[in-house]
Amino acid sequence: MTSEEREFEVEEHRPWPYLALALALAITFSTLLDWLVAGAPLGFSLPFVNESVTVSKLLYQVVVLLVAAYVGYVGLRELIVERRFSVEFLMSVAALGATYLGFLFEAATVLLLYSLAEHFEHYIEDRARKTVEKLSTYMPENARVVENGAERTVNVKDVRIGDTIVVRPGERIPLDGVVKEGSSLVDQSVVTGESMPVWKRKDDAVFAGTLNADGVLNIQVAKEAGETLVSRIAKLVMESRKRKAVMERLVDRFARFYVPIIVALAVFVAFAMPRIVGGPFEPWIYRSLILLVVSCPSAFVLSVPATFFTAITTAARKGVIIKGGVYVEKMDKVKTVVFDKTGTLTLGLPAVREINCLNQANDQKALMYAAALEQYSNHPLAEGIVKKATEQGLEFRQCNVGDVKEIPGKGIVGHVDGCRVFVGNEEWMKEQGLCMELINGENEKHTRVCVSIDQCAPLTFCLIDQVRSDATDAVQALKTNGTRTVMLTGDKTEIAKEVSSQLGVDETHAELFPEDKLRIVGELKAREGLVAMVGDGINDAPALAASDVGIAMGSGGVDVALESADIVLVKNELAKIPYLQRLSKSAVKIAKQNIAFSLGVKLLLGALGFAGLVPLWFAVATGDDGVTMLLLLNTLRLPKIRV
Repeated sequence: MTSEEREFEVEEHRPWPYLALALALAITFSTLLDWLVAGAPLGFSLPFVNESVTVSKLLYQVVVLLVAAYVGYVGLRELIVERRFSVEFLMSVAALGATYLGFLFEAATVLLLYSLAEHFEHYIEDRARKTVEKLSTYMPENARVVENGAERTVNVKDVRIGDTIVVRPGERIPLDGVVKEGSSLVDQSVVTGESMPVWKRKDDAVFAGTLNADGVLNIQVAKEAGETLVSRIAKLVMESRKRKAVMERLVDRFARFYVPIIVALAVFVAFAMPRIVGGPFEPWIYRSLILLVVSCPSAFVLSVPATFFTAITTAARKGVIIKGGVYVEKMDKVKTVVFDKTGTLTLGLPAVREINCLNQANDQKALMYAAALEQYSNHPLAEGIVKKATEQGLEFRQCNVGDVKEIPGKGIVGHVDGCRVFVGNEEWMKEQGLCMELINGENEKHTRVCVSIDQCAPLTFCLIDQVRSDATDAVQALKTNGTRTVMLTGDKTEIAKEVSSQLGVDETHAELFPEDKLRIVGELKAREGLVAMVGDGINDAPALAASDVGIAMGSGGVDVALESADIVLVKNELAKIPYLQRLSKSAVKIAKQNIAFSLGVKLLLGALGFAGLVPLWFAVATGDDGVTMLLLLNTLRLPKIRV
């Protein structure tokens, strides 16, 4: 098994709390015995102890040797398999050495503090891992498949794409799919981090693990069990530990050379110093043991990866998937955030802003007749017209519609309540011999849709792309943090300037092709430093790949986003980008604090231990296990950062 595989292996049996309890009881009872009956002499001697044996010393020896044997076994296995000195090896040597010298209390305390630190470390690691593993607990094992009007319960692994499943109120959705019948509120917090349930109706996508609140849903399955969004998120977060930050890799390399040097130095202090300065070996062996445990690198070797993994799992709980600690580290250094406009800063859904007709009655009639035809079209502009008519309460679905024909790139034509209706662009209207008058104002820069009823002069609708509700706040939050914002779009310059002005973007580039976006991202990297690109994960794939950190808006194309981007916003919330930046800055800051504090304490205690000014138990409590616990506690500040 490789070291990487071992890193992800879940250790089922973790005896550290039991070892700590045994050591604590041994220390307590031995101290009481010494205080009450002077240890109750037994009248014989044991290895490692030169004095007469007492009950308290026997208790110390049995417990210390048993615990040291287990710790030493773990350390030797690491040394043989991975060819490296582990913290277990160092601690077992220190405990056995202290026992040989007769410092039984120190030996027991060393192992007690180490066992407590290991237990606490596993607790922190489990807390982060369970954030991801918790996703799996939301996944139902069975699903109700509908076949020929009858329901049968099967294991989710036996459900195939295209099958229809039924989900009743209060049940979790077992597989990703599309609602085919019914409507209900669905709690998606497990996937997107949303606090409020979302209304789902026909043709809406739903995700495995989400909770169906109050309605019966018939869902057509779109993904098999192993490919659901939740399972892929869990896999990506766990795999993120393989993509280590530069800081993590430096710590690993440092520890690889640092530990053998410390072991060699401890051997030198134990056996060479007595010959150099004279005197007995025992004090120098004791000091070498102090040096060994104080210099143990576990504090910063463990705390740095724990910091980045905690940041990644914390973000996952908020609906932000980070594919590795390297991207957390890069986000801390990002100086410029580049946004694609359509589908990112805007919804990518044109909405009717202005209807240019003769009077309100004509407005209503033109809109109703246009919507009556456009309800049969899949064009994005059609959706905007239908939505506007719905908002105004027009009964366009009650109209008598016939002879509908859509002309690609031009428009749609048909009969509505006996009237011949054309809906399309200006050029098509001219082709029909209809009189077109130039309409000044917004219509010249925004998209125009013309409507002609019974060959009358066309009326016009002005449609614009809607800006996301949280886009302004997100851009302003980034600027407050000292980050420049840039907008790229293929739209007209006039439209780009209007959106840019509304949002307060620092720099705007319009009328771009994909290769232009790629070029501008390259120029920004050369000029500004690290650049993050935010896009929809499909059209912006080249620019996302070229940026230092590619951030994809996931809900429009989650599959593509999960594959192509470095970071995925599962729900299209731009507010998560400033949050991501704050989280990254805090994670890097905490990692640096942990390294600096750990090395500083170790240098100080190493010098004091060499001079014989601190006992072994104190060196362990403050120099290794104590520092490790403090640094791991420091990482727990990350989940408190709010969106």
